[in-house]
Amino acid sequence: MSTHEHFFLDKSDPGSWRAINSFSRKVAAANEEAEIPRSVTELLNVRVSQINGCAYCLNMHVRQAREAGVTDQQLAVLPAWRETQVFSPLERSALTIAEATTELDHSTLHQELTSARETLTDKQFSALQWSAIAINAFNRISILSGHPVRAKRSEQ
Repeated sequence: MSTHEHFFLDKSDPGSWRAINSFSRKVAAANEEAEIPRSVTELLNVRVSQINGCAYCLNMHVRQAREAGVTDQQLAVLPAWRETQVFSPLERSALTIAEATTELDHSTLHQELTSARETLTDKQFSALQWSAIAINAFNRISILSGHPVRAKRSEQ
């Protein structure tokens, strides 16, 4: 490979790419088993992708969030979610986990996770943490690969 060719991490090792996708499917199954609505998982995915600045994942997960029933208002205020009343206790716990897992601020990590834990079952708490770990991994793969976000053609 010359230095002028684009390097896609996900394409460079198909076995590892298949493994992380298998992991992602397992995490999705755990969320389903824990009765986490898809809309909550997608809110978490969008928030983590916002923090990490992953344009490719934001493009995909904002669309998937809307399809799962996340409102435009929720997406609009997501970076300031703590200042609003538009998120349910489950959604607020998921967003707390999203931020704590992504930022890993050691001074507040356990306090934040304990706060989120108050409204969740053990299965939900586990599933949401694994979800945040998974989307963080995909964000890093997409950012390192420079996955492009192309403009959509205007719809007629």
